[in-house]
This record gives sequence, structure tokens and C-alpha cells, in this order.
Amino acid sequence: MAETEQITVATTSAGPGGNGEPGETVDLPVVELLTGRGFVTGKSGSGKSNTASVIAEKLLDNGFGLLVVDIDGEYYGLKEEYEILHVGGDEECDIQVTEEHAGKIASLALEQNVPIILDVSSFLDEEEAEALLTEVAKQLFAKAKKQKQPFLMLVEECHEWIPEKGGMGEVGKMLIKIGKRGRKHGLGIVGISQRPADVKKDYITQCDWLVWHRLTWNNDTKVVGRILDNKYADAVEDLDDGEAFMMNDWAEEVRRVQFHRKQTFDAGATPGLDDFERPELKSVSEDLVSELETISEEQKATESRITDLREELDKKNSRIAELETELQDARDLSRMAEQFTEAMLTQAEGYNPGRTEQENMRRRRHRFSDDADATGTDATDGEAGQPDGAADQPADTTSGGGFGDAFSAFEDGGAAMNGGSDGPSTNGDAAASDGASTDGGTTAASTNGHADGSDSDAAFAAAIADAVEAEQSNDRGGEEGDDDFDGPPVYEAVLAAIEDLEPKTRRMLAYYGEQGPGTPLNAHFSAGGSGDRTAAYARNRTLRLEGFVEHVGRGKYGYRLRDLVREESERDLDDDVVETVVSRLESAFLDGEN
Repeated sequence: MAETEQITVATTSAGPGGNGEPGETVDLPVVELLTGRGFVTGKSGSGKSNTASVIAEKLLDNGFGLLVVDIDGEYYGLKEEYEILHVGGDEECDIQVTEEHAGKIASLALEQNVPIILDVSSFLDEEEAEALLTEVAKQLFAKAKKQKQPFLMLVEECHEWIPEKGGMGEVGKMLIKIGKRGRKHGLGIVGISQRPADVKKDYITQCDWLVWHRLTWNNDTKVVGRILDNKYADAVEDLDDGEAFMMNDWAEEVRRVQFHRKQTFDAGATPGLDDFERPELKSVSEDLVSELETISEEQKATESRITDLREELDKKNSRIAELETELQDARDLSRMAEQFTEAMLTQAEGYNPGRTEQENMRRRRHRFSDDADATGTDATDGEAGQPDGAADQPADTTSGGGFGDAFSAFEDGGAAMNGGSDGPSTNGDAAASDGASTDGGTTAASTNGHADGSDSDAAFAAAIADAVEAEQSNDRGGEEGDDDFDGPPVYEAVLAAIEDLEPKTRRMLAYYGEQGPGTPLNAHFSAGGSGDRTAAYARNRTLRLEGFVEHVGRGKYGYRLRDLVREESERDLDDDVVETVVSRLESAFLDGEN
């Protein structure tokens, strides 16, 4: 590093606001420049970027380190004369970098005195650029505290990072921190902007040196008037290209100066009609970028591994979804098989009007609790095992879940299946025509004493209903706690099924009724269980087999008491009666079990 104490950047010029004789050299003290806070402003085309480039060239000529934050991609022209490392987000840079490279960039700058252009204009993702700049600034500040070496950071279009209005992001907070505390560690900063009115005034007022190129917008000239003087606010509008008012703490005066023209390629010049010729740019030593390349390779390997893991995870998730679909299909088939078996066994056993609906439903449910894994029953064998006259019973399809038509068709062919003759038998009502029989050829069918074809279906159904109601009325006469609710038979039957549940299982049913669809583990835990998976699914299986809940997708089960009441009543109840029955049933576990 050279021992130069000052660099010459301009000469004084004549005109309003000028002090001294025109043509005098204007020097800047290197240490104050490298470690202080500066601000260069001016409208587009006034020469502010040229001024920043002249300062950069003079520092590079004398071996001083700096880092330029290039927001418009206009500083690569410095590579025409200087071996400066150009890093950014595209292939035009010496090396493409990301946030992971920030530590190494700061190390090269401070520890190895490598001049760097941090080109954030080449990032398509603005958030990625901000993250990189934030981390580089943090690393420079942290390392400067240990290194104690004068170093300058030039930040183009600083109003985008440290705005006067609106919120300030992490980049702005870090740049303000460098401006306030960097000097004691040797880290200086220069903010460059074409809109001083948009730059946070806390930054401008703390600067050691300021350069005001031509400004014409009223809000900007007002800033000049507040910081310099109103006479400069008027004169600043008439400055020539490259001309500026300079104020600094060490000279304690405002001078009108004309900055030198930079020597390197002007990549920020407005394109004209002439052919654009890109100059020969100096390449940097491979040693400078080798460690950065190592980081890039490691990052690519990590990204590749992450991509592989994501693809593997997607495949596993896809397989899980397939298995869940297969499991649900299996559950649906199992449920259909259970319903079919229930209907077939009910048909085989016959319907005994002497038993209450409550007892019949209990028998069916207890049978399926013991034989829940059964997938079907041979209907022909079931018919053969019935007592005489059983085939003439009405088929019970209350648990059939839509199989009623199938069972009707099954009974239509029942006579032939059991060796009967020509006469058909429909829905269990015996017919006297042509000697049809389901009991091996008898000429007349009988159902528990109700003989012959003279009885209609309606009379037969009425007789059964009367017998069931009479039996249930007897049962209700001796029971307490139902508030004299005279509901349909399905009420007593479903109530009995609810009362047969173990308390914890009943509380799980209450959870589904109150909370809506949920997982067995959550329902079990809410019911006072430990959350053990096996226990939770065992109790949930009981609710599912009883028809109280059903799988609704993604491992969740939904409450279906209303559907159960409709099914058990063969959908003969209107909606108001169903709601009344459901409300009464829910009081048995929603109120009593909470």
C-alpha cells in the first residue's frame, strides 16, 4: 500500500458560490476518505458516477482497498485498467456468488486488500441481492473490528437502501450502522444518489464530506438550501456536467469544483448511435477466486443433494397417498362386506316380532363386534339353516346400506334356490298360487301364524309394527330417565347401542359430535385416553362398526349419527323426527359424558 496521504480529484471553477481562484487543485485526504462518511449526489447525467469512479481510480492507483456496490452494472469498466474482482449473479462477472460467499468476499477485501465490485444488478431476484448485500456488509463490519485497516465501501443509489420515507430493511440498517460506528474500526462508506430528498437525512447530516452536482427538482434543491445555504440551492441548478459544490469538515468551506474525467471505460454512459465496443478487461488471478469457486461447488453439491431429497420425498408422499387411497378402498369394501353380511344373516335368521327392535339391533351389533373380520356369508347355506317358515319373514335391511334391492332380487329367486316349485314368493309373503313353497314344496306358506295369500303386505307390516310397538311400550313402562319420550322404535334401538359402549368409547363419540371430523388419536386423548395408537384405533373401530362414525379422508373420521338413524329407520322418518331423535340420543352422551 502506498504512503500517499492525499489524492487529487478536481480543480476549482469559477461561478456563483465559488471560493478561491479557478484552476486550483482539489485534494482529498486519504485516511479521512477511507474511514469517513461521504455523500455524492446529482441528477442523472450530472457527473456523480464519474466522480465516484475518479475517487475509486485514485485509490486503486495508490493500492488502497475498496468495495463498490454496483446497482446498475456500470463499474465493470474499472477492469480496463485495474485487476479488480467482479462478483455478482450472472456470467459477465468473474464469478457468480450468493449469500454463502459473503464471508469469503469480506475476507478477500479486508485481509488480502482485494478491490471488489459487488454487482447486484445481475440478480433477477431482488430478495437474493438484498440478502447478499446485507451479509457482505455484516461480514465487513465484523472483520473490520479485528483488522483495523482503512477500507472504503461505495454504495450506488443509496436511497433504495436507506430511504427517507417508508420502512428500512436489513440492508439499510446495516449501512446506517457502518455510517455511525464504522469509522472507529477503519471502515468508511460513501452513499451515491440522484435523489437527495429521498435519502434518510440522519445519514446525510452525519457525513464528513458531501458533493452536490446539478439538481433541478425543487425538493432536492431544498435539501441543498437546508444543509449548505439558499444561495447554493439556486446555483446548483446551473452547474455544468462534472461540476459540483463540495463541502467537507477538514476544509471547513464550500467550494465550486470541476471533477476530473475518469480514465477507464465509461460503462454507465448513455448508448448512442455508434457501435458499442467493449474494451479489453483485465482478468484476475485464479488464486483470488479459487476459494470462492470451492464454496460454489460445495453449494451446488448441497443444492443437488437437496433436489434429490426433495424428489425422493415427493415419491414417498406420492406412495403414501396411493396407500391411503388403497386403505380407504379396503375400508369401504370391508364396510360393504359387513353390511352385506348383516343383511344376509338377518335374512337367514328371520325376523322375530316377539323381540323388541332394541333386542334385534343389540343382537346384530354384538354379532358384528365378535365377527368384525368376516367378509361375507353364503346366502344359500343361511336359507337352508332357517327354521320352518323363516323364509316367509320380511327381510330386514336396516343395516344394508343400499342393498335392499339386491335382497329383493335374492328373495325373488329364493323358491328355486330352496327347491320350491312354480309359485313365486316376494318379500317373504307366502303366495298360494300353483303350490309355491320355500319349505320344500308345501302348497301354502305361513309366517308365524299369519296364513296365506289372503293377507296383504300392508296388513302383514301393520301386524309386525303393532307387535314391536307393544313390546317396546312394555319395555318403556319399566324404564326411567327417558323423560317419557315416546319416540319411534329406532330411538330405543340406537340408544341401547350407545349405552352398550364403554364410557371412554362413548366419550370419543361425543368428541366427534362436538368437534367434527378428527383423528382417532385426538378423540382418544380427548376422551381421557393416553393417546396410545392401538387403543385409540381399537375403540374407534367399535364406533365405525356400529355405524356411528365413518372415514372422511386423510386419516380423519366424521360423525354420522343422523345417517345411522335414517338407515336404521329404513328412511321412513321425516327430517323433523330425525332431528328430534338425534337430539334425544345426543343428550345421552354429549351432556352426560362431558
